[in-house]
Amino acid sequence: MFDKEKTYYEIAKEKGYSRRDFMKLSAMMAAMLGLETSAAGQIAKALETKQRIPVIWLHGQECTCCSESFIRSSHPMVADILLDKISLDYTETLMAPAGHQAEKSLQDTMKNYQGKYILTVEGSIPFGNDGVYCCIGGKSFEQIVKEAAEGAKAIIAWGNCASAGCVQAAKPNPTKATPIHKVIKDKPVINVQGCPPIAEVMAGIIVQILTFGQLPELDQFKRPKSFFSKRVHDSCYRRPNFDAGLFVESFDDENAKKGYCLYKVGCRGPETYNSCGIIKWNNGVSYPIQSGHPCLGCSEAGFWDNGPFYRRLPEVAGFGIESTADKIGLILGVGAGVGMAAHAISTNVRKRKLIKEGKDEAKSENK
Repeated sequence: MFDKEKTYYEIAKEKGYSRRDFMKLSAMMAAMLGLETSAAGQIAKALETKQRIPVIWLHGQECTCCSESFIRSSHPMVADILLDKISLDYTETLMAPAGHQAEKSLQDTMKNYQGKYILTVEGSIPFGNDGVYCCIGGKSFEQIVKEAAEGAKAIIAWGNCASAGCVQAAKPNPTKATPIHKVIKDKPVINVQGCPPIAEVMAGIIVQILTFGQLPELDQFKRPKSFFSKRVHDSCYRRPNFDAGLFVESFDDENAKKGYCLYKVGCRGPETYNSCGIIKWNNGVSYPIQSGHPCLGCSEAGFWDNGPFYRRLPEVAGFGIESTADKIGLILGVGAGVGMAAHAISTNVRKRKLIKEGKDEAKSENK
């Protein structure tokens, strides 16, 4: 296990990463956080000089997709160094110890790093039937989270389960699944939304806390503004098709093959705030919309109950006040029709003029 007194850079060197790899990571984090180029130097200095932040990673009601996303980051140093997949202080799914040894790791971190460690939680807290749906070592998950939160510097809720309840909290919510921020009221909670969240976004939050010694600026839903300030719709490469009224009507139709907008087959991009279209997945290769699937809105609370996934939204902002897609298409269609008619008329007038001029020239030559 890594020495907690070592810096991130020292750990990186021990694991065989070059100075170039280290600087590339710093530059990537600065870009993802939307900071100026000079901030890469600040991030590098922080990683070089500051000791590793102790991290406790708890698992409640969830499918572990947040952990799966994180360890498959496109940049190996993200998962390998920032939150090493073997050397986390405590995490039920990835740590080497088990049983009493695991519990000792948790208690030691809470005791030795009082007020310094970061508590990250993946999964919701069940309150139904006194919390029996999620127990570890004879304790309910509510008890475990509250005990760990007491001495934490900050709490990060990974993914939609911890941030908003996700599928467990979907109606009728049989286990009474509850997000972290509704249970922990006396500590700052950061909701890193998504199902799962993007690995580089997860890493960016840790880097921001480490570099600047403070929590990132949050929106009204406690999401970091650096990653959740724009709608998926605003950064979508299919947006011009939406604006032009060109929509996929059903999967695998000709419009789908042409890459038209997926709004009419249920895309939630117009009401979903996330950076999927900017950062993307798998080393920036793609994201759901680019792969031909509409956005499900997984970074929004209650997205499981937001109607059938493949049913279109009734309204969307754009082209005036809450114009519907049909109105956009109709207006643009009429506009295009008028434009084509005007173009045809002007073309015919121009042709007639040329023909008349040609006849006049022929007459003058015959004379």
